[in-house]
Formats: sequence, structure tokens, C-alpha cells
Amino acid sequence: MPTPLTPNADITASQNAEGSIILTSTGDWTVASLHELATKLLSLLDHYSNQTVQWDIANIGEIDSAGMMLFLHYHDLLTAKNCVVTISGATANNLRLSQLLREHIDKKLAVDTQKESSRLFQPFYKLGKLTSDFFHELLLFFSFFGETTTVFIKSMRHPSSIRFGAIIKNIEESGVRAIPIIILTSFLIGVVITYQGAVQLEKFGANIFIVEMIGISLTRELAPLITAIVVAGRTGSAYTAQLGVMKITEEMDAMRTMGFNPHHFLVIPRILALMIALPLLVFLADIVGIFAGMIISEVHLQLSFSEFFHRLQNVLAVKHVWIGLIKAPFFAFLIGIISCFRGFQVEKNTESIGRYTTISVVNAIFLVIACDAVFSVILTEMGI
Repeated sequence: MPTPLTPNADITASQNAEGSIILTSTGDWTVASLHELATKLLSLLDHYSNQTVQWDIANIGEIDSAGMMLFLHYHDLLTAKNCVVTISGATANNLRLSQLLREHIDKKLAVDTQKESSRLFQPFYKLGKLTSDFFHELLLFFSFFGETTTVFIKSMRHPSSIRFGAIIKNIEESGVRAIPIIILTSFLIGVVITYQGAVQLEKFGANIFIVEMIGISLTRELAPLITAIVVAGRTGSAYTAQLGVMKITEEMDAMRTMGFNPHHFLVIPRILALMIALPLLVFLADIVGIFAGMIISEVHLQLSFSEFFHRLQNVLAVKHVWIGLIKAPFFAFLIGIISCFRGFQVEKNTESIGRYTTISVVNAIFLVIACDAVFSVILTEMGI
């Protein structure tokens, strides 16, 4: 005859003739009566290991999600201690609730197992996780890049579908409005290079060679690189934040619902605008940086404007200017594609906007510097 149901949750343990542990659960396993039961389970089941356990739950009255979570936790704990656990008396409702909550118990046990693992293996675990996350991010980026390329090719086949109005608007935002900060930055770079170079060249009486230092270093390397870094911090972060907000407010989902491709309407115009605007900004930075060098040379080295300009015409080959301008579209493409990719990754919470905006700026600056290094190596090997 079954044991009468008791309102309070309880569990008893006994041992049969074969040495197996018999656990009998009774009462209502609900959140209101689980505090004392949890304490009893901890003291009762903590010392069991490598044993056969028969757990009878037929006499449980009501059981809610909290009670089932407690049951599943200690069931898995016994299993982890090499106990063979057999359950009897489970109803259909018990099984459905168990399956529903099993995923949460598995996650919790995975976290507990990770915490209990030896500290010796933690660095290897972190290294493996970082490597896995890196390749996962790389696959997502290639997928994004492939879809963007496909949309761009389709747009080229149908030029009337290109959103020229959006491109012009983005050129204004990423190019025209960036002119003041580019002028200031390139002017200061020109001042710094001239001052530092003048101090060294004066020691050897080679003041005139300041022209080569300013002209070649600015046009070939520094102006494109510094301009790209400024644009990555200014425009790249804006692209990521704009697309991230659109994703949070579900504007992208609405566009897809209406049959509009976000890559066509949001990504392509931004990348094309940046690829058009950045070479113009680099050319402006060349002019301003050289002008700053002329001023400092006049003041510090007593090298007149006419002498500076005449020397510049003789030593600055046009190829150096073209090399800097050719780099600019590549830098712009990297900044644009990374910024848009990170914007599409933003999750539907405000915290992720700041995180992915920071990541996009860091990634864009790193890739710009890496691309510049690749250009330098290739051009040097080619003798250009």
C-alpha cells in the first residue's frame, strides 16, 4: 500500500539486502518547502559514490520547476560520482517538466565542472576557447564579405539600382565633415616631423634634406596611415553605432520583411562613399602636412618658401604621391567592411553597441596598419 502523501517535501534513505540505496521522496516538492529539503539532500547524498541508487518518486504530490531543478541537480551529482541511478514512479508530467528544464541543468553543471577543474588546465581551456571564437568570427566575416560582394556585383550589373543619393550623403558625413580634424592632425604631424628632423639634420649641416624627409615620408606613408586611423576612429565607429541602433530598433528586420536587402541599402553606399572620400582626404593631408613643414623650415631652419618649394619639385617623385593615394581605397574598404560587419553583429541590448563599436575601431586600425605593412614590403621588393 503506497505511503500517504505528506504536504511537506521529504526524502528518506534505506539499504536493501543487495546493498543498493533506496531513496523515497514524498510530499509536495514546491518552492515553498524546498529550503529544508535542500539541506537534507546535501547531507544525505554527499557521501554516496560508486553505488547503486534506486530513487522512488511515485509518492511525490505536486512538483514545480524549482523542485524538479533540485531533483535533476542531485540526480546528475550522483551520476557524476559514478553511481548507477534508477528512477521509478515518474509520471508523464514529471518527464515533460524534466525534459524542459534539462538544458538549464546541463549548463549549470558545465559551469560547475569548469570551476572545479584543475587550474593547470585553465590556460589551455582559455586558449582553446579563444581559438574557437576567433575561427567562428572569421567564418562569420567571410560570410558577410561574400554576401556584400554578391550584392555589389548585382548592383554593378544594374547601375540604376545603386543608391547614389545615399552615397553622396555618406561622402558628406565621412569626408566633408572630417576635413577640420584631418587638417589639424596632418598639420601637427608635419610640425612634429619637421622639428624632430631639423634637430638631427642641424648637427650635420644638412638642413636642406628636411625637404626629402617631409615630402616622401608624408606623401608615401604618414599621411595615408594617419588619415585612415583618424577616419577609422571617427567614421568607422559611427557606421557601427548607426547599424547597431538600426538592429536594436528592428529596422533591419523591417527592411527584410519588406523585401529590401540591408547589404544593398546600408552597407554598399557606406563602403563606396568611404572609398571615394578617403583618397581626397589623403591628398588634403599631403598638402597641409607639407605646408606645415614649409612654415617650420622657414622659422627654425631659415629655409625660405621658394627654396623649399624648388627643392620639393626636384626630390619628390610623383610616384610617392600616387602610392599614398592608391593605398587609400584599400584602407577605406577595410574600415568600411569591418565597421559594417561589427554593426550587424550588435545584439539587441544597448551594452553591445559600445562593445562592438570599440571592437570595430580596434580591428579597423589593426588591419589598416597590417595592410600598410604589406604594401611596404611588396613595393620595396618591386623596387618602387
